Amino acid sequence: MKIVIIDYGAGNIQSIIFGFKRLGYEPVLSSNADEIQLADKVIFPGVGEAGSAMKKLRESGLDKIIPSLKQPVLGICLGMQLMCNGSEEGDTKGLGVFNVNVVRFNNEVKVPQIGWNQVSHPEAPFFNGVKNNEYMYLVHSYYAPLCENTIATADYGRKYSVALQKGNFYGVQFHPEKSSIAGERLLKNFLNL
Repeated sequence: MKIVIIDYGAGNIQSIIFGFKRLGYEPVLSSNADEIQLADKVIFPGVGEAGSAMKKLRESGLDKIIPSLKQPVLGICLGMQLMCNGSEEGDTKGLGVFNVNVVRFNNEVKVPQIGWNQVSHPEAPFFNGVKNNEYMYLVHSYYAPLCENTIATADYGRKYSVALQKGNFYGVQFHPEKSSIAGERLLKNFLNL
């Protein structure tokens, strides 16, 4: 199985590579459109600021490639947010895969949210084998509100989307590669799609 991690200068690549290596796979890091399109599974990572990340995607043409992919695609953290219509962060236009706009947590809670939070996913097959209300690791200041694509939620001052799905596109706000056994199980589930 060929797993390609999209390389567009966003952080958090090494921990994702190690996450798949622990499962016995050797992912490829690539910004090459042909290589990404020929992958069996695509990982769209991201840590950083939405505006500058989208600028890099536009400059490389990947903003057109990613939404057109037909194989399973997993957006992680900022990767998931960039697959939404847009983000308040830098007033950024997103890739429009998920029909929701990302907004900033208000000042009623400590921002960013850093640490473990419970993920509620009562019916989502993507979470097969992961206990409902299992803890996952998060680091973020912006979030996707509840929407038609929500498959899992967390609560941080309000209930919000912590996982999204539309067709072959999946997105998680948490970091599965840093979320212990439950996160590892989720990566396995993705590879088994």
